Amino acid sequence: MTIRLLPEVAVLYMLAFARVGAILMLMPGIGETAVAPRIRLGIALFLTLLLQPLAAPLYPAGLARDTARLAMLLGGEIAIGLFIGMASRLVLAAAQVAGTTIANQLGLGFAMTVDPTQGQQGVIFGNFLSLMAVTLIFVTDLHVPAISAVSSSFSLFPPGQWVPTGDFAETTVKFVGESFRVGLQISAPFLAFGLIFNLGLGMLQKMMPQFQIFFVAMPLSIGVGLVLFGLVLATMMAWYLDHVRDGFTRLLAG
Repeated sequence: MTIRLLPEVAVLYMLAFARVGAILMLMPGIGETAVAPRIRLGIALFLTLLLQPLAAPLYPAGLARDTARLAMLLGGEIAIGLFIGMASRLVLAAAQVAGTTIANQLGLGFAMTVDPTQGQQGVIFGNFLSLMAVTLIFVTDLHVPAISAVSSSFSLFPPGQWVPTGDFAETTVKFVGESFRVGLQISAPFLAFGLIFNLGLGMLQKMMPQFQIFFVAMPLSIGVGLVLFGLVLATMMAWYLDHVRDGFTRLLAG
């Protein structure tokens, strides 16, 4: 390698790193706030080094001498990376939707803790399901198709072309709708439990107006809800993992 080739190689590496780094910044598991920034940076740099031979031929030549075109390509790479990372994050949002629905049905919507995957406040059931989801993704090797999506993005969205904003918006809306739908399907047993339980309490209150039903309803709702949660947890997470696998496969297929 001659000295004259070094600027061109550095520019191509920087462009590939812009896309890969943006993806890993939002990718579930790797992009969590609990992961040290140096670790995320190291993974992004190493993964870019592996993907550069694949990505380098896709970029036009002479970028080191064309600053305006380089800036446009850099912005496009960052936009594509942010979209793919956000799409993978939206796939996991079903766990938080299900957890919030379950907490509201059991009367624990006020029990807030810090979500370690998001770094912000969330209901305790949602945080538990989100943390379990990230753990199961690594246990079941679902992170492999997520990393494969980083590689396939260079063929799905070739560098130098216009960013398909319309397709991005359509895909985002579709992922949000599917995550909301799957979250409600996962929490369906608790929706049925809340409806039957509250209906029974309403009838009991009508028959016994003097009875302080609130002091009995809250402990009973939480206790029965926790038992139900333990019984259906395995089925819930199996359904959820099917949703995650389907979402990551769609990212691979474009």
